[in-house]
Amino acid sequence: MPLYLSKFSYTPETWARLISNPEDRGKAAQAYIESVGGKLHGFWYAFGAHDGYNLWEAPDNVSMAAVALAISGGGALGSFETTVLLTVDETIEALRKAEQIKYRPPGS
Repeated sequence: MPLYLSKFSYTPETWARLISNPEDRGKAAQAYIESVGGKLHGFWYAFGAHDGYNLWEAPDNVSMAAVALAISGGGALGSFETTVLLTVDETIEALRKAEQIKYRPPGS
């Protein structure tokens, strides 16, 4: 199954709710991904540009998109970005396919 890395940031209102009622949101994230047949590999909070990161496994891009849309549509996040992660073998396969593409730079 493909792996996905998500970065998210909460809204100030969400932080205020969590301050008054702390909870483990990793458990919620786990339930969301499991509902589409996936698995949560990690849930971390962070300092910096984003409040947290998730590492997910999902059956396919559509399933991961459904989870991302459901979470984003909930209104608790100010931002949510997901990146598809490629294995080394997938990258090597892509490199081999890229060699077959006859790319021409603009203006040449």
